[in-house]
Amino acid sequence: MRALFLCGASGPGNDPFVLPLMTMESSSAHDFVIIGGGILGLATARALATRHPARRLLILEKEHGLAAHQTGHNSGVIHSGLYYKPGSAKARLCVRGVDLMLDFCREHGIRHEQCGKVVVAVDNSELPRLEELERRGLANGIPKVERIGPERLRELEPCTRGVAALHIPSTGIVDYPEVCAKIAEGLRAQGTEIRTGARVTGSRDMLHEMILETTTGDLRTHFVVNCAGLQSDRVARLLGARPDVKIIPFRGEYYQFRPGREGLVRNLIYPVPNPEFPFLGVHFTRMVHGGVEAGPNAVLALKREGYTKSSFDLRDALECLTFPGFLAMSARYWHTGFGEVWRSLNKGAFVSALRRLLPELSADDLVPGGSGVRAQAVRSSGALLDDFEFLTGGRALHVLNAPSPAATASLAIGEEIAREAERVFAF
Repeated sequence: MRALFLCGASGPGNDPFVLPLMTMESSSAHDFVIIGGGILGLATARALATRHPARRLLILEKEHGLAAHQTGHNSGVIHSGLYYKPGSAKARLCVRGVDLMLDFCREHGIRHEQCGKVVVAVDNSELPRLEELERRGLANGIPKVERIGPERLRELEPCTRGVAALHIPSTGIVDYPEVCAKIAEGLRAQGTEIRTGARVTGSRDMLHEMILETTTGDLRTHFVVNCAGLQSDRVARLLGARPDVKIIPFRGEYYQFRPGREGLVRNLIYPVPNPEFPFLGVHFTRMVHGGVEAGPNAVLALKREGYTKSSFDLRDALECLTFPGFLAMSARYWHTGFGEVWRSLNKGAFVSALRRLLPELSADDLVPGGSGVRAQAVRSSGALLDDFEFLTGGRALHVLNAPSPAATASLAIGEEIAREAERVFAF
């Protein structure tokens, strides 16, 4: 078993792991089972079905509908690839993914817009980080990244103030659940089965196949791709893997602008992020179907799929709070974490953070909005995984860390997973 990084590197001392050549002519009912009906699972199935139309594919989703968790609670941004370390999987696949996502939306008539965004340095202390972002954007090949001053910033976003900014016109907005619905429609038309309400509960390795135990009965398959998102580490363990990571859920809470106040924001306004923390800070996002969101914060969720402040699951909470990696991470970031919790509990503190970018904003301009939960993989050492990470072993390929920009990059990630499956499983 080995860790796989899609940027091309493998763990130290790891030799390529390739299964013996399989003809896939045994009695297995399926060639591939994809676990997870979010955008990444669907995109992976689409890539496999396109490259291997004769293969028998099945998607398992434990909820009764697709895109129920991270995809369905996504802010809808088509990211440009600005933030990511040059040469990383995030950078490479996001830039490729933007083109694929835009082409897919145009082909299928999905409403979207390349509205652009500004990343604003509020004071001079943020200029070095802004310069680093500009360097990354140029290194990653993002088109038309432009450094602008206060006058041009006011032309683009009249209510925003800052000493400098980056303008990234390629950033866009879309409805990702609508994208998922269209991918699923195409998969069903090609003969891919999508089974909802089917939770994986265990597995058994056989000589030429794997038996997956599910709440809808046992099924046989040659290979599995685990795209289970918030449950990906648990699914990996159910399938016999022993990953050195655990998913720590962080809830992001949003406010929405009251009707009539959306004009304070024309498109997307972001702060210069803290490079030590894998979140972008509270920002403003115009949504493709109307309205403006403000947020999110990033607070520890005591339930992996808990979207309210009162959400609680004893197993999830204990598993998180007793994990050595969480304890080490908390010791390192306790001050930042305390600030996020305070903003969650205190609207005035949340608004104060937003007013750094939008001084005219008042608490009365905002009403509570939705929330999402990010699946952040953390090593037992306390290190937060910053890049996409995958693990192969036996008959399974596990997607263990695919945070933002996974939705933007989903079609590109799906292609790469399909190619990696061909290599690892030798078919």
